[in-house]
Amino acid sequence: MCKKKWLALFVTASFVSNFILPKASAETAFQAEKFPMKEMQVQVMPEFDYPEDWESKDVPSLLVGQYGTITNKSGQDYDGKIEISVPAGDKGFEAALVAEFPEENKPEVQRPFDVNKEKGIISWKPAKPIKNNEAYKFVIEYYTKTIDVKDKKSFTYQLVNNADIDLLDVVFYAPMNAKEIQLEPKAPNNSKNEYGEELYYYQYKNVKAGENMNYTFAYKKDGTESTMEAINKAQPPNDENHTGVNGTATDQVLNGGNDNSKRPIIGVGGASIIGIAIIIAGLFVYLGMKGNTQSTHTAAKGSKHNKQQPKKPTEKRDNKAANAEEKKELRKKLLTGKIDQEMYEEEMKKLI
Repeated sequence: MCKKKWLALFVTASFVSNFILPKASAETAFQAEKFPMKEMQVQVMPEFDYPEDWESKDVPSLLVGQYGTITNKSGQDYDGKIEISVPAGDKGFEAALVAEFPEENKPEVQRPFDVNKEKGIISWKPAKPIKNNEAYKFVIEYYTKTIDVKDKKSFTYQLVNNADIDLLDVVFYAPMNAKEIQLEPKAPNNSKNEYGEELYYYQYKNVKAGENMNYTFAYKKDGTESTMEAINKAQPPNDENHTGVNGTATDQVLNGGNDNSKRPIIGVGGASIIGIAIIIAGLFVYLGMKGNTQSTHTAAKGSKHNKQQPKKPTEKRDNKAANAEEKKELRKKLLTGKIDQEMYEEEMKKLI
């Protein structure tokens, strides 16, 4: 009798497991076609910045950022991993960041991730399940060493697309002081400000899965200084046309720039093409003003707290270096649209 009961329980358990487990597996498997992109902005940035562990700056870096908004159209809540195609097999591929935007107009929150070089994907699990029909915003960043250095510096970029995309924007940042820039296919939109930075951008609608985008970019540039390094060292021109970021300087950049068509508005990451152009054009002025303001505020603050014990020189140097790195990271986030001007100012105040 006991044997019959155990046999019955075993058969029942086997039946239940065969019925339930496949369903659970299906729920956690990522199927790109069931997670179409509402928006995707790709930023391709040669010699924009270098990661800390870069072997040598004689080898130029290519930084790519992808800001996406996917929608769960699987018919049920999803608690599995997100998978996005990346050129993981490219020379020097290094994933730098995976993050999500859980709150509107707030900075990204980083997530642990895995890279599968054989499949060419980067994957991560969102902090919370994505509800059915709910949107999910993310950003991934990676570096490669795919810029070929000869008479000109050149590289190819391919966006591998495994899901439908309602609105796709691809933006190329020309390096600071780059010359003889060539981009194929020719960009329908470009902007150039009085400082010489150039942006080239494409906008596509209703891009189908498997409809990959291919580009080639070539330019001449002396040295290996990154755009971020140049920005950190730059000083605004000392004339009446550069009295503020939000005033005449910004207006002149937009009015004097070369804008060949209507600029696309992009909601991903809290940025837009117009915003990026303004940021790059006006950042020199803004950083110069902020630097002067911060020096004044710091001096005033010090006079109010004379009774405090002075910090040791080494401690001061360490704090100064840490602040410089944090400010650099904030500027990078501002330039790439991860945070807006208001958020940038708020975070900078904390570093005073």
